This record gives sequence, C-alpha cells and structure tokens, in this order.
Amino acid sequence: MLAGMTSTPWTLLDIDRALRASWSADTCHPSDITRTEWSPDNPAWGHCDITSLVVNDLLGGELVVGEVFRGGEQEGYHWWNRLPNGVELDLTREQFIRGEAVTGGRPVERPQGRTRHRWEEYLVLRGRVEGRLGPLPPVPGP
Repeated sequence: MLAGMTSTPWTLLDIDRALRASWSADTCHPSDITRTEWSPDNPAWGHCDITSLVVNDLLGGELVVGEVFRGGEQEGYHWWNRLPNGVELDLTREQFIRGEAVTGGRPVERPQGRTRHRWEEYLVLRGRVEGRLGPLPPVPGP
C-alpha cells in the first residue's frame, strides 16, 4: 500500500488490469474516435477522463487535467490522478502514440454526483471494473 493511502482490497496492478480489460470502443470518448478510431492495439485511447474518475473512486486524491497538443495545435485535454500521498498516477498516458504532447497539469475538483459529460460511459466502465474487482465504494455524490 502507498504511504498516506487508506487500505483497499486491491493493488495498483489489480486496478490497472481491471481497467485495461474494461476499455472498449463503446467507452471511448466520441471526439477521440473522430480523430482516430478506437482499437485494441491502443486500448487506452479516449479513456483518460472516465478512467481517472474510476481511479478516484477507488483511491481518492485529486483529478488533474492538462492540454494535449499535436503539431502545435491543441487537440484536447488529458486527465490523470494525483493520489492522496502526492504521487501522480496516469494509467492512460500510453495512448499518445501519434506525436502528441501533454502540457500543464492543474488539479480540478471532482464533480459531486452525476457528471455533465460521459456519465453513461463512466457507469459502463465502472460496472465492468466492478465485475472484475468486486464491490467498489459508492459513487461520490451530494
């Protein structure tokens, strides 16, 4: 267990494996699919936002967002986690295989309850992870 974290029944390897086995085209971000189709060869593609929410559900900490650039043009945003002990954990960084660069990285407050974007995809991903890990903590809410 990492220093400063509460005890969980899962290791980081368990969480990583469950997430990787749960990513698919139906949980990929729609705007990412318009640039590059989702493929099992790059399963993390388009999953950073909802993956960071599931990791936050399991381990707490902060959500971090940075900007994604390719060829000098901003393509979007990239999300990852800062755990309660300060360690940054990015389980989807390897999706950037076309020369993208992630810059910045600012903490953002997690929305309480239902998110404005990608709620259904988040629930699908979370449900698949729960199917692999067993019961998860409740979804944070008001």
